[in-house]
Amino acid sequence: MNLLSERVKSRTVIVPYLFRILPAVERELAIWRNRALVIPHPELKRQALDSIDKKRFHCQGGSIYALYPGAKTAQIIGFVVALQTISDYLDNLCDRTEATNEGAFRRLHYALNAAIDLDAPLADWYAGYPYNQDGGYLTLLVQECREKIAVFPGYNHIRQELSHLVSLYSDLQVYKHQDRGLRTELLTRWFSRHAELAPNVLWWEFSAAAGSTLGIFVLAASASIASFSRLEIDRLQACYFPWLSGLHILLDYFIDIDEDLRHDELNFVSFYPDEKAMTAGLARFLRESLQRAETLPHAAFHRTVVQGLLALYLSDPKAFCSGRNKISQQLLREGGREARLLHKVCLGLRSAGIV
Repeated sequence: MNLLSERVKSRTVIVPYLFRILPAVERELAIWRNRALVIPHPELKRQALDSIDKKRFHCQGGSIYALYPGAKTAQIIGFVVALQTISDYLDNLCDRTEATNEGAFRRLHYALNAAIDLDAPLADWYAGYPYNQDGGYLTLLVQECREKIAVFPGYNHIRQELSHLVSLYSDLQVYKHQDRGLRTELLTRWFSRHAELAPNVLWWEFSAAAGSTLGIFVLAASASIASFSRLEIDRLQACYFPWLSGLHILLDYFIDIDEDLRHDELNFVSFYPDEKAMTAGLARFLRESLQRAETLPHAAFHRTVVQGLLALYLSDPKAFCSGRNKISQQLLREGGREARLLHKVCLGLRSAGIV
């Protein structure tokens, strides 16, 4: 593949993403921000607004799946923004409280399951949590997700996989927000119960993969087109879990490692024994993601997602601090020329304050 053809393929995603998708995401976020402004409880309001204002790039990144070939663009944007907003809001609620009540955290995350399971009951999400007066904010987000996926022709074919991914995600969030002295043991025991899902990866790599919402988004985008075969679902899963999803969250932790260690926060990348092992681990997830993307329908799209993840995270100034410069440069080289092109685009977007 020559450089010209790579640029053409990148632009078929970049141009509509910049000029069509991102503005639509901003409009959706503005709607949810206005709803967050009227949350009665001041702390819940603060965390809802904070999750939108400081983590909007999660919705911006996930919205790339609105450009999945043939997908229902508006519905996918609505689903991605609502589900990711739930995820970021719940993460804040678990992060910002002194309590480490496993039952309360698990109850909060029932909202995520209800968002993707049309048969799940709407419940008191805040049972056991110190605050509960959100004015129906979380339930509105859940209902928005359900309204979007209910009309996807392939929804019934992916229900089991969606529930499985949400279950893993919820387990991770519950365990990683427990007391510092317990969370590593809880996560390693949890991994041992699920190790067959991702042979030959380490417990922190498995945890990283479980922490990504990309597998949910790609299944939803595929289901918005039509029903599809068991083989297609299995191939998507084999690419995204643990590889592409793991790459996503490992890169996220990679750029935040200094800040997390400074605040004694859990950071999965810090569990690599040294810089050499860290580099090898990240590079392995990148190679596996790229290779498996080539086996999928619409391989160019999935390849662009992988290279876009590199570009987005490694365009953060933190990627080139504290000796990470060498690792970042190696990953961009392994990502190929298209990744380096996208990296320049992301640098420009950051300079403009768009991401």
